[in-house]
Amino acid sequence: MKTIKLGIVIYSDHPETVWNAVRLANFSINKGDKVSIFLMAKGVEAESLSTETYDITKLLEDFIKKNGILYACGTCLKIRKQDSSELCPMSTMEDLHRIIHESDKIISF
Repeated sequence: MKTIKLGIVIYSDHPETVWNAVRLANFSINKGDKVSIFLMAKGVEAESLSTETYDITKLLEDFIKKNGILYACGTCLKIRKQDSSELCPMSTMEDLHRIIHESDKIISF
């Protein structure tokens, strides 16, 4: 199977949706793909969405350990009065544009 560059845009704050998006990201990395996640709108809340059933924080930590690239919309963070963190690193529309431009496929959740 061909290795691809996958861009995943997460704009949901629904725990199961975000959990599945990050599961796909990790699965894709394990298959040898290069994956970037961009958290946008409510998606920047991903770090705080973990539940007993959906351990999103652990999945994001695993994603970073596997050299996945993670970005978070700086404007969206500011609107929510959130600070940048390792699991929600502040970025810009320039980063999102680059992900879109360089990826073979883009998926949004």
